[in-house]
Amino acid sequence: MTQKPKVAVYKFSSCDGCQLQLLNLEDELIELSGAIEIAFFLEARRQVQPPPYAMGIVEGSVTTPEEAERIQQIRRDCKTLIAIGTCATAGGVQALRNFADVQEYARAVYAHPEYLQTLATSTPISAHVKVDLELWGCPVNKHQLLEVVTALLQQRKPALPQYSVCLECKRRGTNCVTVASGIACLGPITQAGCGAICPAYGRGCYGCFGPLHNLDPKPFIPVLMAHERFPGEAVRLLRTISGAAPAFEQAANLVLAEEEAHA
Repeated sequence: MTQKPKVAVYKFSSCDGCQLQLLNLEDELIELSGAIEIAFFLEARRQVQPPPYAMGIVEGSVTTPEEAERIQQIRRDCKTLIAIGTCATAGGVQALRNFADVQEYARAVYAHPEYLQTLATSTPISAHVKVDLELWGCPVNKHQLLEVVTALLQQRKPALPQYSVCLECKRRGTNCVTVASGIACLGPITQAGCGAICPAYGRGCYGCFGPLHNLDPKPFIPVLMAHERFPGEAVRLLRTISGAAPAFEQAANLVLAEEEAHA
C-alpha cells in the first residue's frame, strides 16, 4: 500500500481564519483526507506525526523573534511550503506597524510592554525562507485553497484567476461603486478571489486579496485620489490589509508624494 503524503498546517501571527477555510471545505475535506495524511494541524487534531512532510501550509506573518527562528525549522521539515492568506503573503493588517513605531503602540496598549517579545515589523513568510507558492486572501478562498493543494499533489500548476475584482463585480451584476457613488475602490488593482463582496454591499474594495500580478499602480493613482472622501483615505485603503505588499506600498508612497507636491 502506497503511503499517503504527509501534510502539516502551521499558524504564525494571524486570526486563524485561513486555517478555518481549510476546515470549511467540509465534504471536499473528507475526500481530500483520503489522498493525504494530515500529520500536523493543531487547529483540527491532537495527533502529531513527526517530519519530514511532503507539504507545509503556513498561515500568519512573522512578528516575533521566536517565529523568525521557527519558520527556518519548518522550511527544513517541508519539501513544499505554501503561504496562505494575506498575513503570510504580505504581513497582514498587523503590518500597519511597519509604517509606525511598534514600541509606541505597545506602550499605548499594554501596562507592561517590557514583557513583550516582538519585532519592529510584520513580514511575510517569503521574507525569511523560500516559499514554493503563495495564496492571497483575508481569508483565502476555500475553493482556491483546495485547487492549490490538489494541483500540487497532481504535480501541475494551480488554475487561479489572473484578473481583477472588477471582473467579479461585472459577473455579479454589481454597479461600479466608483462610477455610481464616487466611492474610492481598489478593485481595479486587486487580485480576484473574494467574489467582490464589498462592492456588492456598497463599499469600496480594500485590497484583501493583494495586488494584481505585475501591477504598475501609477496610472491608477490619479483615479483613486480623485475619489477621496476625506484626506488620507487613499493611503489608508492601500495600507489596511495588504499594505506591505510591494505594489501597494509603492502606490501608497506615490499618493504621499502627490499630496506633498500639492501641499
